[in-house]
Amino acid sequence: MARKAGAYGMTVATGIPHPDTLSDLYAAATSVVKTGAEAISVDSLKSVVDSAGAYLKDAEAESTPQQMHEFRQEFETLLEVADIDRLVVLVDDLDRCLPETAIGTLEAIRLFLFVPRAAFVIAADEGMIEYCVRQHFPDLPTATGPATYARNYLEKLIQVPFRLPSLGYTETRIYVALLLVLNECGDDSDTFKKLVPIARAALQKPWIGPGLDRTSLKVAFETIPDAVERALDIAYRIAPILTDGSRGNPRQVKRFINTMALRLAIAEERGFADELNMSVLAKVMLAERFAPEVFDALARGAADTGFSDELIALESHAASDGTETVPVKANRKASSAKKAPKAKEPFQLPDWPNIEWAKRWAGIPPTLAEVDLRPYVFVSRDRRGGYGSQTPLGELDEMLGKLMGPPLQVKQITTEIKRLTSVEAEQLFDALRAKVADAEDLVEEPDGMHGLAAICQHHPFLQASLVGFFRDLPVTKVGTWVMTGWAGAITEAEAKAAYDALKSDWAEQSDNPALSAAAKAAASMGRKRGER
Repeated sequence: MARKAGAYGMTVATGIPHPDTLSDLYAAATSVVKTGAEAISVDSLKSVVDSAGAYLKDAEAESTPQQMHEFRQEFETLLEVADIDRLVVLVDDLDRCLPETAIGTLEAIRLFLFVPRAAFVIAADEGMIEYCVRQHFPDLPTATGPATYARNYLEKLIQVPFRLPSLGYTETRIYVALLLVLNECGDDSDTFKKLVPIARAALQKPWIGPGLDRTSLKVAFETIPDAVERALDIAYRIAPILTDGSRGNPRQVKRFINTMALRLAIAEERGFADELNMSVLAKVMLAERFAPEVFDALARGAADTGFSDELIALESHAASDGTETVPVKANRKASSAKKAPKAKEPFQLPDWPNIEWAKRWAGIPPTLAEVDLRPYVFVSRDRRGGYGSQTPLGELDEMLGKLMGPPLQVKQITTEIKRLTSVEAEQLFDALRAKVADAEDLVEEPDGMHGLAAICQHHPFLQASLVGFFRDLPVTKVGTWVMTGWAGAITEAEAKAAYDALKSDWAEQSDNPALSAAAKAAASMGRKRGER
């Protein structure tokens, strides 16, 4: 009896059922159910409800403000009992959450705003959070007064805004040097460990001096390591434009350096790392990252001869300050690519939207006019769909244009076609075949077919490939032009036999009636000539 009395007393006092109380309620309810459905009455159910009501304490009606007030009081008491001087909650990358999650988190934080000794540090992009507010409250008007609702929401929630300052030139230069040494030497190396405190000291007052000065480095190292020298050189060259292009964002700077390290590793793995100069690669990547037009022009030239006329003119303009012509002399080894052409006079700079940036970029050493850029573009193929926008023909581009012309124009360059080497003839054949295959209308003879015929006539080893090209054309779309005019282009016995067999197939097919009729007529005329 004492045990049950204590249990009931606890239930009445707190409103929380004691296990013994719950057991008694369960027994009372079970006794009623076991009597059978016919024995259950209103009075029996009422007795169970009255028993439960005697044990349970009525919930007191509370308003939302009262609940929030009590919550804050209880939380404050919790901090005191836990002996916590100040609770600081760090919320990082809130802008990476979905809008519902971000707003739900901010609403939860609002409960703690007036709790003493509690603070929240929220790291997020303001623009993204404002977007989340607009998504969560889509029916609100755009603005009220001078500020938007999204801006007002943040200003009421964030009491002390702090925006991370962008890196300046000196800070970027130090950061780049540290990343380069880290990538080359590793974070466990003595070189990197000695460099970090020097860099930290320089970053404390970046407005004094150039950053990592060699006087401080000599004190720490006695002899400055080669890795540090290379890092200082590259950082000095690329820091100005990298600071401007990345707008002082350390994440973008680090991505740039990591990408450069990855490409050097790829070159090492593929066996041509010795052909890459880190300074040149860094300059090429600056154009790739911040001026796509400059990089595309550079890549087009590299896919052709290894040099770019536009780049040469741009660097000459930067070197002469646009006032006079500066001849560019190639100083390449005989085994490397063709010599760099001289810049044309007068300067014809491309009409790029960021031409002023390009001029400043061109003035960064080293100059690229005498550098074979093909390996640098090759290792940067993640920026471009392929190595060059088209098959590199170099000096054959002009002839390709003529071969795409009418029959008379093709006939005028017969001598040049005969002088082509087998490799050059095959390059032109592939380029012409690709252009013809890309033609939208194949019912009429496309441009370039007379050029193909002329090449095959004077370089017979390509005739079998021409027949194969005919075979690959879609039968339903091709016109009857494939049946006539090829006697001079298909003279080899093997190619002629393949062509005759293909014409027989065209005659038997039913998908293109016009082509079938033309093939049958040609076969009939051939038989008549044979009978004669």
